[in-house]
Amino acid sequence: QVQLVESGGGLVQAGGSLRLSCAASGRTFSRAVMGWFRQAPGEEREFVAAISQTGGSTYYADSVKGRFTISRDNTKNMVYLQMNSLKPEDTAVYYCAADFGYRGTFYLSRGRDDYNYWGQGTQVTVSS
Repeated sequence: QVQLVESGGGLVQAGGSLRLSCAASGRTFSRAVMGWFRQAPGEEREFVAAISQTGGSTYYADSVKGRFTISRDNTKNMVYLQMNSLKPEDTAVYYCAADFGYRGTFYLSRGRDDYNYWGQGTQVTVSS
């Protein structure tokens, strides 16, 4: 059993920053690729960022590259998403997810079906 719990969402003005956190249960956190996804009303859940098991490799959606930074601390079973220069179009529910598959050293999936466990989501609202 794996449980993921997000925190850190809230209301922020355009241009501001937020830092999301995801706390993971279990003892095999370091074996999982971790990802962040988001879902706006009426939209499909979309990929935001992913990080490899040891944190040495990251992958970002083009829409957030240069503004968002994903990181992890395996000693604390935590993954983070630092969001800077926020835009109104970043408004969504943000989810952390864990991928325990084996798809190669340089493979960081952006596919929803590749992630085995999901958090409950945290709301991020960016006002104009």
